Amino acid sequence: MKARVRLFAILREKVGASELTIVLPEHSTVADLMKEMAHQYPALLDGIAHTMVAVNTEYVQQSQLLHDGDEVALIPPVSGGAPDIQTGDTI
Repeated sequence: MKARVRLFAILREKVGASELTIVLPEHSTVADLMKEMAHQYPALLDGIAHTMVAVNTEYVQQSQLLHDGDEVALIPPVSGGAPDIQTGDTI
């Protein structure tokens, strides 16, 4: 089966692409996909454990079963914000 994987932010930078097609055995889970991604793209090992996963626009757990043609979005944690110039609070 094939899953279309969309990558965002630092994950996109590490892989050098915003979208990939990953081939997996039937009855694979999100966890299986993550292992395959880390195997094919070792640079993803740092931080992949903290990545949110959405399948067909719905956030899912690692145990979610994947189906042929699913769109999987890998969304790394984001942080930051800029301090408000007037108050000094982070916005």
